[in-house]
Amino acid sequence: MPFLAVTLAVAAGLVLSWLLRRIVLRLNRKRPELQATSRVARRPLQLALCLIGVRAALELTAGSETWHAAVDHLLLIALIGALAWLAVAVLLIIEAVVLTRHSVDVADNRRARRLRTQMILARRIAVALVVVLAVGSVMLTFPAIQALGAGLLASAGVISIVAGLAAQTSLVNVFAGMQLAFTDAIRVDDVVVVQKEWGRIEEITLTYVVVHVWDDRRLILPSTYFTTTPFENWTRRQSEVMGTVEFDLDWRAPVEEMRSELRRVLAGTDLWDERVGVLQITDATGGFVRVRILVSAADSAALFDLRCLIREAMIAYLQQGHPEALPHQRWEQAAPDAGSSVQRKAPLRGLGSPTAAGARPPADPHESQLFTGSIEAVERSRAFTGPGDDVFEDRDRHLASRN
Repeated sequence: MPFLAVTLAVAAGLVLSWLLRRIVLRLNRKRPELQATSRVARRPLQLALCLIGVRAALELTAGSETWHAAVDHLLLIALIGALAWLAVAVLLIIEAVVLTRHSVDVADNRRARRLRTQMILARRIAVALVVVLAVGSVMLTFPAIQALGAGLLASAGVISIVAGLAAQTSLVNVFAGMQLAFTDAIRVDDVVVVQKEWGRIEEITLTYVVVHVWDDRRLILPSTYFTTTPFENWTRRQSEVMGTVEFDLDWRAPVEEMRSELRRVLAGTDLWDERVGVLQITDATGGFVRVRILVSAADSAALFDLRCLIREAMIAYLQQGHPEALPHQRWEQAAPDAGSSVQRKAPLRGLGSPTAAGARPPADPHESQLFTGSIEAVERSRAFTGPGDDVFEDRDRHLASRN
């Protein structure tokens, strides 16, 4: 008798599950996204209805049996788990329906990305709460630990436990993740620069953030990084960005012709959003002139491609039409100075110098090349160039009289 009752209960649960799913889909037939996501809740719904039917059948047919209490306790624990599974599935369905109605595959998707980030984190928080409630409910089924289960389910108890655990380093990231979700600091698919790496926010969890770097690497950062460390968010308010292309060119660079070429390049590409497109000389020192081109694009990816396009087009334009504008290094060789030739110094001669008889020092003390350039130098030169001509004439007469 109990076996037959259990079989009928299981069959009734499966049929009721099928009917409920059909009714829900029929009422929401204008929402095709629900057709695909509803499969997530099929298994937990069937399990929950079957367990409810089995418990009712055993209560009616074997309520007085000795084994009924133990079996009913196991079925109750299984039912709690099935209901928790069903609640998680319902949360996944709600998340999928909401995200499908707010697609991020549009030009201006800032609001959709914000909603996506908040929905994902809210769903994860709700799943964590469902698990806590399920564990607490299971604990309440055991008389020996009912007090602990009641304390876990009580609101004050939950708040105190969460507050106590939040002081731990491992759970600080959980609160940081919640802060990121609801303060709008970053969103899924935001373009950021963190640790000198350019990439997009790929995933935001309660404990860490995944950044998809431009070269397909993944940078895993704790949630606290984005609440304690400065970083760049290029798409927080809007996706439109501006960027520069710079050239160091010769002073003969044709600025006006380059402006005309820039306008031609911008007009021929869809990467430019027509907001900003200017060419300016920002510096003219060190033998070069610095040409800066400022352009804008709809997003960072388009801006990168636009900058590369302008850089390539301008280089080709200058190489083909204005090679004189390319950077040059100039050297000038000064003409040789006639006064800089090396002159031989005259020997010093004095009264006691071992020179031949009749040899005389230069008449002009400047010829000695020892001291020149000022009156004081000439006077000092005379002190070192020996006696004058009259002394040498007297010496010559004296030598001639002796001979």
